[in-house]
Amino acid sequence: MEIIPAIDIIDGKCVRLTEGDYAQKTIYNENPLEVAKAFADAGIKRLHLVDLDGAKAGKVTNWKVLESIANNTSLVIDFGGGIKSESDLKLVYESGASLATIGSLAVKNSDLFSSWIQHYGAEKFLLGADVKGEFIAIGGWLELSDETIIQFIEKYIQKGIKQIFCTDISKDGRLEGPSIELYTHIIRQFPSLHFIASGGVSSMEDIIALKGIGCKGVIVGKAIYEGRIKIEELC
Repeated sequence: MEIIPAIDIIDGKCVRLTEGDYAQKTIYNENPLEVAKAFADAGIKRLHLVDLDGAKAGKVTNWKVLESIANNTSLVIDFGGGIKSESDLKLVYESGASLATIGSLAVKNSDLFSSWIQHYGAEKFLLGADVKGEFIAIGGWLELSDETIIQFIEKYIQKGIKQIFCTDISKDGRLEGPSIELYTHIIRQFPSLHFIASGGVSSMEDIIALKGIGCKGVIVGKAIYEGRIKIEELC
């Protein structure tokens, strides 16, 4: 199972939110490149980079952070937050991302995202499904859609998407354990999916449990920054 540390960016700094709430923000490092280099030096291969300013503004904002990390590490980076237009998408790829993470747009403008999949190839995208209850949350977790997680995944598997990560917002940043029941349900529905768990991971035991239910990857954030999991344990 692939371990993918997360760096969330606000004002160019490495932060974490609790339950997606911008008012519940903790700054962990003023320099995200330092954090990314520490991951790379430890042997981590991949990074989940989230532009929280971009998610809120509806346009890519912290692309300079992406560019800096891509130019100074060998990490395979997926980058999301605020990718709403083709110019945003091109900026993300040109700044060094291997994959563009798409979430809200896939709900709000399925036709546009589908055209990108056809043009760039499904392998260039990581589909993000942020869930509250069983419904998809969008707009930096500020809105709730009327589409369920199962409907959402089904639609995009049919369009060729292979990698999807799912975050249970109620768990994210709380260090209370991941949504094993939800993820088990999804994996049973879509056994061939490259499914990546996200949110709530607090220990190596959580990671072992996620591997046990068939997750192909896990995104880990706050547990690293709070010292619950050491980087060396992840490699």
